[in-house]
Amino acid sequence: MATAPTLPRPATSTTGTPDPVRVRRLLCLGALAWPLFLLVGFTQALIRDGFDLQRHPFSMLSLGGLGWIQIATFVATGLAFLAAAAGLRTALRGERGATWGPRLFGLFGIAMLGGGVFVADPSFGFPAGAPSGAPPVISWHGALHGVAFGVGALALIAACFVFARRFAALGRRGWALYSAANGVLLFVPMAAMGTDVGVVVQYVAAVLGWSWTSAVLAHLAKHVH
Repeated sequence: MATAPTLPRPATSTTGTPDPVRVRRLLCLGALAWPLFLLVGFTQALIRDGFDLQRHPFSMLSLGGLGWIQIATFVATGLAFLAAAAGLRTALRGERGATWGPRLFGLFGIAMLGGGVFVADPSFGFPAGAPSGAPPVISWHGALHGVAFGVGALALIAACFVFARRFAALGRRGWALYSAANGVLLFVPMAAMGTDVGVVVQYVAAVLGWSWTSAVLAHLAKHVH
């Protein structure tokens, strides 16, 4: 007789007592992080002079007089994913994916923090006065920004496959396929970097692919009791 899929165990606090409300809040905070990041980014893209979604990634919004808004958004998003990682560590304790799931979400959060602390170099005409093409010299903070982007992308891709394996083991075929397909999708912008459509591909992958984090965290939050 087939058994029902195992759901995350009840979360516990540091004192060992059940604390599901706290864990649900941590997971929901992470679930809201990416939609808010997109909302702030696209809103700025519409109002910042000279910003072109076909040429400029959100990272470049950290430049110029209003750059502090995007920097704060990066930092807030990173902290939210670190909170979600803490929630995952408790919610998945003793379950498949309990080790690497939280670690990879936490690493993604650290990468987002790095993306805010280390700003990209002015280029492609943004902000005003920037070189019309790629920067002639990459600064140390621009290089570290690129490293943060790569680390975050790889952490998220790995997380997709960790959760694909978890959902497959639980018999959640739809979630398993969604997670695995999302991991494959997130490889695309890395392959398209440097091409004429690279930035557009990055936005499409961000909206479709990175939203997976919100879906998974919200799904898990529902099953914390």
